[in-house]
Amino acid sequence: MPVDIIALRRILQSCRTIAVVGLSAEWHRPSYFAAKYMQSHGYRILPVNPRYAGSQVLGMACSARLEDLDEPVDMVDVFRRTEDVGAIADSAIALGAKCLWQQIGVVNGEADARARAAGLDSVMDRCVKIEHARLFGGLHWAGVNTGVISARRLG
Repeated sequence: MPVDIIALRRILQSCRTIAVVGLSAEWHRPSYFAAKYMQSHGYRILPVNPRYAGSQVLGMACSARLEDLDEPVDMVDVFRRTEDVGAIADSAIALGAKCLWQQIGVVNGEADARARAAGLDSVMDRCVKIEHARLFGGLHWAGVNTGVISARRLG
């Protein structure tokens, strides 16, 4: 089920604590870039990745699983394979999250339906960073629309 701009804006304004499942500690990975962007815009990022459990990612302690988090979560942002989302959705529901967000390329309709039936907002196949930038004017953050890069010829 597609999410309209009004719903996306509401979700991004109300969901200030984001558990990022599959967050990589490698700076060049999309999950790291998106989480760093959101963190720089005032969101609390909770890394979830068994590979880095016990260490820090983006200055935050990384948990192996959503169930290991010890604070409330507003949004569960999923950077995992589509087939992994069902169990993640169940964990998000159990945690009392407000939103399940499946990143670009991640589309699990069954998980989406379960999340919605449990009262969560659910977004599929969209990037939280791109949507935030589009709706709240952050496209310049990555060098877009800054005037630094131009197609105009000099002189």
